[in-house]
Amino acid sequence: QVQLVESGGGLVQAGGSLRLSCAASGRTFSSYSMGWFRQAPGKEREFVAAVSWSGGTTLSVDSAKRRFAIWRDNAKNTVYLQMNSLKPEDTAVYYCAASDRVVTTLINHYDYWGQGTQVTVSS
Repeated sequence: QVQLVESGGGLVQAGGSLRLSCAASGRTFSSYSMGWFRQAPGKEREFVAAVSWSGGTTLSVDSAKRRFAIWRDNAKNTVYLQMNSLKPEDTAVYYCAASDRVVTTLINHYDYWGQGTQVTVSS
């Protein structure tokens, strides 16, 4: 299995940027598709972005397409989420997840999860 640890969250003003990182250990990182999800208070966990094992294919939710970017560095066993033009509605705990399936937006296709990192965007 794979262990995931997120970092990079914090408090930022609206319009600001943050870069989240997710470091993986355990089984071969490059064999997994990787995704970022988020969960706001009182809401269900939702898909944000995902990247294929090779990095060649990315998926993202419509609200993130022009503002967020996902990529991975298989040499460093790390996946990143660059978030720009942040809005208060982006406030949530952000989770990194790994799937041994083809890159997907489906939460139940992800088998391994990190503990999450808090992102708070003030207005």
